Amino acid sequence: MTLQNIKALVLLSGGLDSMLAVKLLQLQNISVTGLCFHSNFYGCERARIAAAQLGVELIEDDVSQVMFDLVKNPPSGYGKNLNPCIDCHAMMIRRAGEIAREKGFDFVATGEVLGQRPFSQNKSALARVAKLAGIPVLRPLSAKLLDETEIEKKALVNRHRLLDIAGRERERQMELAEKYDIKDYPSPAGGCLLTDPGFSERGAKLLDHWPDCDTNDIELLKHGRVFWLNLPQDQKVLLLIGRHQNDNENLEKLARNGDIMIELKEMNGPTGLVRAKTDLKLDQEIIELSIPSEAKEIESEALGEILEKDWSRVAGTLTAYFYVKARAQKVKLQFKLIK
Repeated sequence: MTLQNIKALVLLSGGLDSMLAVKLLQLQNISVTGLCFHSNFYGCERARIAAAQLGVELIEDDVSQVMFDLVKNPPSGYGKNLNPCIDCHAMMIRRAGEIAREKGFDFVATGEVLGQRPFSQNKSALARVAKLAGIPVLRPLSAKLLDETEIEKKALVNRHRLLDIAGRERERQMELAEKYDIKDYPSPAGGCLLTDPGFSERGAKLLDHWPDCDTNDIELLKHGRVFWLNLPQDQKVLLLIGRHQNDNENLEKLARNGDIMIELKEMNGPTGLVRAKTDLKLDQEIIELSIPSEAKEIESEALGEILEKDWSRVAGTLTAYFYVKARAQKVKLQFKLIK
């Protein structure tokens, strides 16, 4: 086999490191295809842009369920937030190996850089990822600082033309981007929602309140203000209130049987979505409420220990409160049970 007919499958996030990994292999006349994954926490938008710029085919793979299972129970633990990076990377490489075998690729490569992330990209973590994945993986940007892989030993790639980049500084990568005319690449900020402290806090609370939650439940947390209402018998009711039109539309799309949608009947305001793990009693479809002028007047009732009053009045008051023109007014709200 010559380098001219070798095919590599490269995990392409769309960041500069993964783009450079593709470029380094292309310079060795290796045929490269990109692979990106999408779930509730990351997508393929950046990867599509990068693939077009690099002139490579892109395979998109949905790992939503397996990724959510890892978030619920990460064998290697979490990073700084709710991010199971080691297990996530291992899952991706393992899945890449399956796709490589199915489609006839010769090896799998990534854009990981030794020492760039202290938890998930130190030398022992990279070795653990490869072990968990069960396949050899080439990391072209740091290959000369790592043990020689079977990929290199089999001469599927020329190790001498790979790099020895390490650490969190990006000067070398930016120099290479200029050298290879890679102009459109994002900042180094992570593209995974699980590394965001705010989203991680919301996700952790969801897992605590509803251990049997699913991917649709956690998707809701991306689309609005999040409130947990406490009912008797330790029931937890989730209330989402849209912040803008996109939130309202997404909440409507994500609603499923048993959910209750709330809208201001005579005003254009936020949409509310109420979800519980037990059936909620809805006595009225239209409720007229007096909306307070200040949040402190409803916070103690809505977010207190237990709601003894009708949950619908509290959820409706909160929903209307976030429309400024409804404050200190008497408004009508429409409640709709999704069937």
